[in-house]
Amino acid sequence: MRDPVTVRLRVNGVECQGRCEPRKLLVDFLREDLGLTGTHVGCEHGICGACTILFNGEAARSCIMLAVQADGAEILTVEGLMQNGKLHPLQEAFREHHGLQCGFCTPGMLITALDLLQTNPSPTEGEIREGISAVLCRCTGYHGILKAVEAAARTMREA
Repeated sequence: MRDPVTVRLRVNGVECQGRCEPRKLLVDFLREDLGLTGTHVGCEHGICGACTILFNGEAARSCIMLAVQADGAEILTVEGLMQNGKLHPLQEAFREHHGLQCGFCTPGMLITALDLLQTNPSPTEGEIREGISAVLCRCTGYHGILKAVEAAARTMREA
């Protein structure tokens, strides 16, 4: 076992740090060391997308990244979407349009959809389908998710 290293990063707008083994995955660091359990561990191979976060502004799989690689990074997890007790437009739209069922994929789906809407504020249905295809949902059939992302895109454009 190697000596622990210090990891300093900004998560959801807050400066954080912790000590961990150099081989610790970022998803485990977020969940175990920082107590941010909204980021889910799914396949542990970067396939399912449940662990998706924004890493320096871009969607990334936290299950295939080491915590030490995030040293100095800016990270947004699902916990950072709600601001001042108010749901993010994506969260509100998922609630209103039944964009979740079991909820396991939801954190990754929300962050992936946010990444899509930051780069394409007016996506077509096809572009939404392609954009969220990086996250696997085994419950919803994606219909509610598509409608939620469309609704959130409208709300975010109007804001």
